[in-house]
Amino acid sequence: MRVEPAIDEAVGLLEGELRSGRASGAGLGTEDAWLAFLRFGRRPFAVPDVPDADGLLFQYGTHAFDGPATFALDLTRQFEVCDDDGDHDHYVQVHCELRYAPVPALDALGSFESWFFHDTGDDLDAWARGLTERPAWAVLGALGPAEVRVYREQA
Repeated sequence: MRVEPAIDEAVGLLEGELRSGRASGAGLGTEDAWLAFLRFGRRPFAVPDVPDADGLLFQYGTHAFDGPATFALDLTRQFEVCDDDGDHDHYVQVHCELRYAPVPALDALGSFESWFFHDTGDDLDAWARGLTERPAWAVLGALGPAEVRVYREQA
């Protein structure tokens, strides 16, 4: 019998995927982080049986949330948390945020977001392929992130 991990284990599991995806002694590249995130995104978790309880978000853009404006690729997994009555209580989001040094090519990308939800019957590989076929991926893939942050927040 397979036991699905609890949401509380998600950050550690994502960090483990990122470590295993890194070439020995090398920094984590955009492609490495993306593939690690997809492995993490394929892992089943114990989530409520409600629509859109487990989703993946691919988003990028230039933002100034906690300092100077920085271009970031944010790979997020969102889990719904329900109360004891089965009603929505909040979301838990686990982020893998890749921040890049400022270059004009990144500013030219603007911003973008795309969601995938496991319960829709859509194909995760097709969603991922569609994202990497976007012209922006050539720019993102050619640049290594200056910083990678993994964190959890409640939304």
